[in-house]
Amino acid sequence: MQSITSVEELDDELSRPTPGVLQTLDAMDGDIILLGASGKMGPTLSRMLRRGCDQIGDRRRLIAVSRFSNPQARESLHAWNIETISCDLLNPEEVERLPAAPHVFFMAGQKFGTSDAPEKTWAMNTLAPAYVADRFRNSNVVVFSTGCVYPLVAASSRGADEQTPLAPPGDYANSCVGRERIFTYFSNLHKIPICLFRLCYAIDLRYGVLCDIASKVLSGHPVDVSMGWVNIIWQRDANARAIQCLSLCQSPPFALNVTGNDKISVRDLAIRIGELTNRTPRFLGRENEMAWIWDASKSYELFGAPTKTLDEMIHLTTTWLLRGGCTLGKPTHFEVSDGVF
Repeated sequence: MQSITSVEELDDELSRPTPGVLQTLDAMDGDIILLGASGKMGPTLSRMLRRGCDQIGDRRRLIAVSRFSNPQARESLHAWNIETISCDLLNPEEVERLPAAPHVFFMAGQKFGTSDAPEKTWAMNTLAPAYVADRFRNSNVVVFSTGCVYPLVAASSRGADEQTPLAPPGDYANSCVGRERIFTYFSNLHKIPICLFRLCYAIDLRYGVLCDIASKVLSGHPVDVSMGWVNIIWQRDANARAIQCLSLCQSPPFALNVTGNDKISVRDLAIRIGELTNRTPRFLGRENEMAWIWDASKSYELFGAPTKTLDEMIHLTTTWLLRGGCTLGKPTHFEVSDGVF
């Protein structure tokens, strides 16, 4: 099984277009703007769009928008021939000056630090969507949301599906429900075609649930198993599904769970990583009867199974960390069950 040995190789893998991406881009016209594009997924999603357009011979504008507090992210996007615009999405005047585009990805949001300043999280997750929805009332919009909009469900179940009522714990998750409600309001008001992209635990070797668990196993720190089950998906597959969701936008909005459809035991993951690395994992707590898990059957029906298997993701993550590969230093806090981030 192959390994990934450099950031350049990793970014290349995560941004490699799938046949579904090429088909979607070939069937649509017009520029694409990505709002909140300098986060964990924005750069490789932007690059997948660029590579996909290049492969079909389409030179449409791709515009990445962010505050760009990290100049390196902006430099990388420029190197991939992607335009950038600096914008504070909480400033309605700056949002209004953004160029029009028929296709929009909304990726902005705030999670960590909510417990200390919940008002900032609510502002970012509800006010910014209002400004954006009003500005791009004539566009198709793929709204990045989260599986945390659902309540915890029985760990013995298949997980929350798109029909599960939105009643999550904590300020962060409820502000994400607020984000969806704001976009739905403007979708109904202006007939904006929208897809609510409820993504649950994308995996990049530099961050994600596997990175969190493997880092603890390798360092000898205990793995908290109170949130005993998770779903994960490789970031390339998540990027590809997001692009394909451009063809699913509708009014009222279309909601879609995007993750792997296998419910995975956190304890078993730690044990498997321990076997690969000759470590004996330590554990903290015991598995709760409830968990944040999701049923992504609908996305499988639409797009098929993800390209990367669990075995491959475990191997890639463990070999990356054993080689001293960099991490983003942004734990997912997947083990949190009370919604306090």
